[in-house]
Amino acid sequence: MKEDFLHYLWKFKKFQFLKATTTAGEHLEILNSGWHNTEQSGPDFFNSKVKIGDQLWAGNVEIHLKSSDWYAHHHEKDPAYDNVILHVVWEHDVAVFRKDNSEIATLQLKDFVAAQTLKNYKKLMSTSQKWINCEADFAKIDDFLLKNWMERLYIERLEEKARLIYTLLEASENDWEAVLFQLLAKNFGLNRNGEAFLAMARTTPFSVIRKINEVEVLEALLFGQVNLLQKEIDDLYFVQLQKEYHYLQHKFQIQPSLEDVQFFRLRPPNFPTIRLSQLAQLFIQQKNLFSKIKSTERLEDFYELFKVETSAYWKTHYSFGKESKTTSKKLSDKFIDLLIVNTIVPLKFAYRKSLGKVEVESIFNLLSSIVAEDNSTIKKFNRLRKNTAVNAFESQALLQLKPNYCDQNKCLHCEIGASLLQRKPA
Repeated sequence: MKEDFLHYLWKFKKFQFLKATTTAGEHLEILNSGWHNTEQSGPDFFNSKVKIGDQLWAGNVEIHLKSSDWYAHHHEKDPAYDNVILHVVWEHDVAVFRKDNSEIATLQLKDFVAAQTLKNYKKLMSTSQKWINCEADFAKIDDFLLKNWMERLYIERLEEKARLIYTLLEASENDWEAVLFQLLAKNFGLNRNGEAFLAMARTTPFSVIRKINEVEVLEALLFGQVNLLQKEIDDLYFVQLQKEYHYLQHKFQIQPSLEDVQFFRLRPPNFPTIRLSQLAQLFIQQKNLFSKIKSTERLEDFYELFKVETSAYWKTHYSFGKESKTTSKKLSDKFIDLLIVNTIVPLKFAYRKSLGKVEVESIFNLLSSIVAEDNSTIKKFNRLRKNTAVNAFESQALLQLKPNYCDQNKCLHCEIGASLLQRKPA
């Protein structure tokens, strides 16, 4: 048993609280459980209000597995615990006193918790050889509960992604177009080159990009900023880009990024040369892109907006100086889906939130029109419960659930886990 189980019981009154008494036999009435302190220090619940016998108490509540943990944790020496009005424990094994030698009232929870609740908890938290704790019962979860929990999970995911957006926004002096460029650069780089592309975008003034109207010039800038033009290569286009970049460097006093891009273990269509050329084409073809994205809602319109391909040189090349078979290297619908999920939707969410708007229905509708990600996590969830994730909204919610709740055994903070604790015997 862990203390977070006791936190859950106290916070949500998942015990026979109407019959509760202290270990001294006094009736205990819980008027307010208090505010849950999730920080590392201080009492577990602040501003609680309880009535013990005829006496009304207002203050903090501390929770332990055993009463003696109070002394094991040296709370008697910490002024932060001077205002504790109730000690909630699973097992009362020793009396606990304040500095004035008055005894702190104690609630022994095990006397008031139903046997079935404890049985459910032990079953849920038994992690032996399980991918997720609730895998045996996942398919039985109520559809309405699961849908609502997934909506909350996805909003939580958007909130996390918005933190990076607000950081970039502050650094760019509230230039949403510049932030869009930086986020798109990161996602054009995918997992292997995402951070290097983002570093490039952050070291490249967007005011310079705004002034460029030729794709070769923008390619020179982007390739130079990720250190792809430093070598000596016997290739006419390479030499042209190299000269153009040196001119831009001198004119705008810019320095390349310190992070190099990688080609190793990448499929040729994902080479940084190809993705940077596509990115350059996008910002040449679509001026004021953020303004267009703000008013775009339908998936088909996003496909049209991002309908770009590489410049002419890259139709016959994947790297400088090595000619290949001619192919049209366009952004695929699948790649655009990734851009919508990882860039467009979080940016729309952050922008609307900055305006004081919290409407998310259009975001859910857009993501619901995109097919779910195809990875091992989503496949396993779908094996546990058929069609758990068929669209991007559902898969994104599950990608938030697995690492942040399941992998950390935070079942008591999860609506699924909490519902399983309340199961009645079959």
